[in-house]
Amino acid sequence: MNRIPLLICLAICSISSLGRGDELQQAPNHTVPLERLGDPPAPASVITTQTEDKTALIITRNGHLSVQVNVNDDGRNTRGDAANEPSIAVDPTAPNRMVIGWRQFDSVSSNHREAGVAWSNDGGRTWNNPGSLNDGIFRSDPVLACDADGHFFYNSLSIFSDDLLQAEFFDSSDGGQSWAGPEEAFGGDKVWVTIDRTDGVGRGNIYQSWSTAANQWGNRVFSRSTDGGRTFSDPQALVPPPIWGTLAVGRQGELYLAGNAGFTFNVFVLWRSLDAEDPNVAEPSFEFFFVDLGGRQGTGGSSVAPNPAGLLGQVWLAVDISDGPNSDTLYMLSSVDPPGEDPQDVHFIRSTDGGRTWSQPIRVNTDDRNAWQWFGTMSVAPNGRIDVVWIESLTNTEPNIGEIYSTFSSDGGLTWSDAVVVTPAFDSHRGFPQQNKMGDYFHMRSDLVGADLAYAATFNDEQDVFFLRIGDRDCDGNGIGDTEDLRVGELSDCDNNEIPDLCEVAARPELDINGNGRLDACEPPPRQGAGRSG
Repeated sequence: MNRIPLLICLAICSISSLGRGDELQQAPNHTVPLERLGDPPAPASVITTQTEDKTALIITRNGHLSVQVNVNDDGRNTRGDAANEPSIAVDPTAPNRMVIGWRQFDSVSSNHREAGVAWSNDGGRTWNNPGSLNDGIFRSDPVLACDADGHFFYNSLSIFSDDLLQAEFFDSSDGGQSWAGPEEAFGGDKVWVTIDRTDGVGRGNIYQSWSTAANQWGNRVFSRSTDGGRTFSDPQALVPPPIWGTLAVGRQGELYLAGNAGFTFNVFVLWRSLDAEDPNVAEPSFEFFFVDLGGRQGTGGSSVAPNPAGLLGQVWLAVDISDGPNSDTLYMLSSVDPPGEDPQDVHFIRSTDGGRTWSQPIRVNTDDRNAWQWFGTMSVAPNGRIDVVWIESLTNTEPNIGEIYSTFSSDGGLTWSDAVVVTPAFDSHRGFPQQNKMGDYFHMRSDLVGADLAYAATFNDEQDVFFLRIGDRDCDGNGIGDTEDLRVGELSDCDNNEIPDLCEVAARPELDINGNGRLDACEPPPRQGAGRSG
C-alpha cells in the first residue's frame, strides 16, 4: 500500500541512483536547527540561589506511580532549572539496574544545556544524580542504550565547529554510576541509536542514524561500531534519509531504520540491511521502501501547539523478536496530523514481509474530540506485546494541558486494550528554558509484564523528568510479576522492602559480599565459638 506521488518517487529514485554519499547534495534543512550554541551557561550566582525547596515528587494516577528523576544528592527538587527529552536504558542481566539521561538546563534563564544523567538499582523506585557528564559543556539529544551484557552507552550531541554538531559516546560498566569517554562518533542533530543484542555475528554492534540538519555529513546519516563504541565507521549515505526516526534489530541481526523521507513530512521510509551485522562487510548494503502513516509528521510550528518549537512525535520502529505468531513482524508508530480537522492522532502500521508492504494505518487513540494526541511512543516486549503511550489534551482549545495515556496490544496491533490515564494533567507550556519546547521525545522499554517509561512533565510548575513503571515489575524475567512471585513464596524478600532478594543481589553485588546469592544483611551471624572443643 506504499502509495507515493509518482513525481516524488521519480525524483528520489533518480537521486538514489547516483550511489555513494560523495556524489550527493545535502538534503535541505526543514527548520532552523535548535540544537546549537546559544546562551552561555547561567552565572553561578543564579544557580546557587535556586532554592532546593522540596523533596522529589512522587505522583500517582489510577494506581500508577511516577517518581522524579532529576533530583540532587539529597533527593530534592532544584527550583528554577529544567530537564526534558529523556532517554532510558535497562540492564537485561539485572532489570532493576537502569539509567536515564536528559537535557539538563541548570537555569531557565539560559538555553545552555548539558548531559543530565541519573541511575537506579532498585527498579526506578529511587534515583541517584551524580551531575552532568561534562559540567559546563554544551550537550543535547541524549540517547541511551544497554548491550546484552549490561554495558550502558550514552550518545550525546556536542558542537563540532561553527554550530555544526557531532555525536559522542560515553560508556559505563557499573550501572551508570561512572562514565568513560567521550569517543567521537560522527552523527548529527536528532540522532538515534540501537544495539544488536542477538547471539549472531553482530552481537554488540552499535548502530546510529541522524537528521540531515546542522551537521557536516549531508545525506550521509548512518554509521556503526563493531568494537563496542570505541570507533565508528565513516558515515554512509541513505537517500531519502530517514529523518526524526528510530532503528531496530531483528531476530537474525537484520537492521531496520525508519523516519520521514526528508523531503516531505507525510511520506515515510523504511531502510533495511541484511549484512550490517557482519563486521567483515566494510559498507553495509541497504534497500528502502516507502511507507504511509496516514498523516504528516512535524513540529508544533506555532505558539498554540503543545510543543511549539519541538517535534510532536518521532517515528518509532520495533520488531517482534518473540517466537510467537507475530514473530519478525515490523511495527511503526508516530503521532501525525491526519487529513481533516483533527490536529494530531497516534497512527500505527505493521509489515509482515520485512518492510516491503504495510497495513493500512490505524488510529490507536479512540478520542473523537479533535483533541491533540502527541508524543506517541512505542516499545515491544520480548513476548511480542506492543506498549504505547501518548499525551492527550483535555480539550481541543488548550492543547498544552494534557495527561498521559497507556494502551497495549497482545495480537500484533490488530486490537488494543482500553486506554488508561497514567498521570495527572500538566501544562506543557510551563518552564520553558529560553527554548519553547519540552524536548522532542519520551522513551520506553518493555519487558515480559510491563514497561519502563521516562518522560518529562511540569508537576512542579517547571520541566522535570519522571520515571513511570507501567504494570508490575519482573526483575527475575520469568514472565510473572514480582508481586505474585513474592505472594506465593516463589521469591523471597527477607528485608521486607518489596524487592525480591535475588534481584537486589543482581543489581547490587555489594550486598552479597560472600557471593552465595543471598543478602548478607539477612543471614544469621556466625555462632560464637562454633567448632571449638572444650
